[in-house]
Amino acid sequence: MNEDTVAAAEVVKDWWIYQGAGTAAEKQARLAEHRPPWRSFNGVPDDGYASPGSSGAAWIETHRRGAGYVPDEEEKDAVNTALYLRRPLLVTGKPGVGKSTLAHSIAADLELGPVLHWPITSRSSLRDGLYQYDAIGRLHDANLRHLDAATKEQTSAAHVAPRQPGSPVTPPLSASGAVPSGGPIAPYLRLGPLGTALVAQERPRVLLVDEIDKSDIDLPGDLLTVFEEGAFEIPELARIAAQHPKVKIGTQDEPEPQVAIERGRVQCLAFPIVVLTSNGERDFPPPFLRRCIRLNLKPPGHTKLTQIVRQRLALDEGAGDAPYRDLIEAFLERRVEGDLATDQLLNAVQLRLSGAWSDDSDRTNFLDTVLQRLTGPSA
Repeated sequence: MNEDTVAAAEVVKDWWIYQGAGTAAEKQARLAEHRPPWRSFNGVPDDGYASPGSSGAAWIETHRRGAGYVPDEEEKDAVNTALYLRRPLLVTGKPGVGKSTLAHSIAADLELGPVLHWPITSRSSLRDGLYQYDAIGRLHDANLRHLDAATKEQTSAAHVAPRQPGSPVTPPLSASGAVPSGGPIAPYLRLGPLGTALVAQERPRVLLVDEIDKSDIDLPGDLLTVFEEGAFEIPELARIAAQHPKVKIGTQDEPEPQVAIERGRVQCLAFPIVVLTSNGERDFPPPFLRRCIRLNLKPPGHTKLTQIVRQRLALDEGAGDAPYRDLIEAFLERRVEGDLATDQLLNAVQLRLSGAWSDDSDRTNFLDTVLQRLTGPSA
């Protein structure tokens, strides 16, 4: 069966949640119903906290990116397998094949709110994804409060008796000094993208861990415990739990304190939908791979490219593909000698539709400018 026949069939399997039948609410209900007993979590939602829903600028951007994505049957099978098993989805493939966009497509299809994005670098650590604590900012503010209090005290004492020469002046805190007890910690704590995804909620969030193959060698292993337990501890809050059992802090969506963390522990209720992307620059340890559902995205063929162009550029299917058929063919021919990204084709079609590079004599220069190979001898 060729690619055109498969695409024409438009298969929708009964068991699918993502790209399955029904409304987004019905898909969410099926997702909540089918939960493996070994992936059940007991986090208690904060009644005063509501994560962003299907509105706002962040959601519009997620929906814009996800709505134009064209998954094939293999991708739908892998995504739905990860949904049913509550396991991270590890997506590999060459740059530009749509690995990151797949996460937005899942969020858009199930209407799960804006995607939480964690871009990985060689310096990324587990704590970066869980939470950030601005200890320097807290110390600086404590110093200012200490100086202000000392100044007021000295001013008040000056009205009673002048300071004797040689008497000590209260110094500010140094970098090694302690922050005064009772200083509020909430403004200096904020959940990261992974931490926000693990906040207890009835509806899961979609978390994109982008280019995990760029990470330090220890990060995949460090993630295992968090993925297994669906929980983590914030030591700065755990230390003050006896005096302050509940503290509200900010999230990746909103820096202002809004979600209550009890005794410093974050425990999920609905395990987040985690999409990890990799360009294949490194191998991962077997224990990490064992806990992931793996999907390798292949470069799209002619039929899928045609669908992508039509959906992403909102082109009328009835008008035919004459305005861009030759560009798709040129894209596929040039891709044989080096990698090309799908968005390069979209750029070329957009220019064609805008009337740019319209002279036939400019065709070669046009293709060389817009469809420059990412790899190969001419890259």
